[in-house]
Amino acid sequence: MPHRLRKTRWHRGSRTHGYGRVGQHRKSGDRGGYGLAGLRKHKRFHMMKYMPDHFGKHGFVSRFRRKKAISVSDLEQFVNRGITKINLVELGYDKLVSKGVINVPVEVITKEATEKAIEKIESVGGKVIIVEEGS
Repeated sequence: MPHRLRKTRWHRGSRTHGYGRVGQHRKSGDRGGYGLAGLRKHKRFHMMKYMPDHFGKHGFVSRFRRKKAISVSDLEQFVNRGITKINLVELGYDKLVSKGVINVPVEVITKEATEKAIEKIESVGGKVIIVEEGS
């Protein structure tokens, strides 16, 4: 189409370009609202086609909370830093498990520990203190 025949040419100087005096064909009214407005009404088919998972709940929330555990061999990293009294509750661990060995006596404060882990720590002269959930 030649430039001289385009609609914008013959509407130069006109405030509304033929869309009336109240300002139709401007801003968000032309798009059907701001942002995601109208997804359940006039933009429903756009939503169904391009955003099918937008509404509703998805998946589930597990009620099972896995305990965060630390092994006996991982306590070596604290011993290497010169710490002999390790509070696993403050560090965010729930349970002490018996994987590995430890050669240095340490005092461990924890919520829960396996029998074998307690046995390993006490065999080298250490101590395991089990605290209650509320304290």
